[in-house]
Amino acid sequence: MNPVVSAKPYVPVPPYHGTLWPRAMNLYIPRFLRRRYGLTKMEVVGADKLRASIAAGHGVLVTPNHCRDEDPFILSVLSREVRSPFFAVASAHLFMGNRLQAFLLRRAGAFSIYREGMDKQAVQTSIEVLETAERPLVIFPEGHITRTNDRLTPMLEGTALIARQAARKRAKENKKVVVHPVAVRYSFPFDVEAAAARMLDEIETRLTWRPSRGLPLHERFPKIGAGLLALKELEYLGHTQEGTIGERLDGLINAILTPLEAQWVNGNADGHPVARVKRLRTAILPDMIKGDLSEEEKSRRWTMLEDAALAQQLYHYPPGYITQGAPRGRIIETVERFEEDLTGKVTVHGPVEAKLTVGDAIEVSTAREARGEGGDPLMAAIENQLRTMLGIPGPEISVETSGGIPAGASGGGGATP
Repeated sequence: MNPVVSAKPYVPVPPYHGTLWPRAMNLYIPRFLRRRYGLTKMEVVGADKLRASIAAGHGVLVTPNHCRDEDPFILSVLSREVRSPFFAVASAHLFMGNRLQAFLLRRAGAFSIYREGMDKQAVQTSIEVLETAERPLVIFPEGHITRTNDRLTPMLEGTALIARQAARKRAKENKKVVVHPVAVRYSFPFDVEAAAARMLDEIETRLTWRPSRGLPLHERFPKIGAGLLALKELEYLGHTQEGTIGERLDGLINAILTPLEAQWVNGNADGHPVARVKRLRTAILPDMIKGDLSEEEKSRRWTMLEDAALAQQLYHYPPGYITQGAPRGRIIETVERFEEDLTGKVTVHGPVEAKLTVGDAIEVSTAREARGEGGDPLMAAIENQLRTMLGIPGPEISVETSGGIPAGASGGGGATP
């Protein structure tokens, strides 16, 4: 079952306000990153901008892109640079498993948000953190791990809701809330092509294919992707579809989600697949948490949640991401997604390097701002800075207006030291 969903009753985890634990953990995290993720070099650019906002006493919201599991841990490097621990919003499921993990996450500065509903307490806690300006608050505005460093997915506007409400409270004392977008960019200074070729050999063998070593990588990737997609089409539709890969992905996503939406949310299919899956989870889970369902019904609902999770996974395979001359990062990202979706694990490839670039402070307006074609003006400003710092042309996708409150992550990451 998708590990980010839990049928356990939600018990909010409040923030831990001590500073000794987060400072001590920040000293250990570089070693952890080397061992767990192969991350050997981390560079921070523009930390002085964030440091200045903290020194000015502003309520500070940090909004990074979120493409890999290790993103939250890498922010500890920024925390050390600005000499301030962070608070961070983290998905509730991260606190529901291993007790040691839950203990350490909270001591590192994370507090929980329940993504399968409107968590008013987490929203209020976030507002209070910004209002008091005790330390910067980290929210990943995409609300999930995108798996793509060259692509931003729609921003969830709950980030702006939190920032504006805090700004209105601080304005009564002539104080400000500012947002600093942070771009996290990875590089892979090793033989990516050779590593990818080895992994593709293993994947093709798992598919009972003869490894197609004679094909260049930019042809092997679409071939394997089309094969994996065909298997899922046969499983869910009973046949393969006609059309381009993009059309087939959309067709399968809709074939999975539309019947669920008809049953659970009155046919509401608004938004991108991540927003649609969130809406379905919000509808399906409450009765499971109450514990009043038969084993048969619980099993039926778990199957529905697994199907919805697959639709979200399919969304993270953007068509045309791997072409001739594709950047090295795209190659390794796609190999990792193939392996994770097939086996549930990811081989650590390294060394990996990361660069964090802190954007300019965006002052949060207390006025009701007119919405343009790009959606909420604050979210559009955050997205524009992230795109510029990451070097992503766009916008590829308009700003999401579903009003969802973003969690720290959709996968194994999500808490920020």
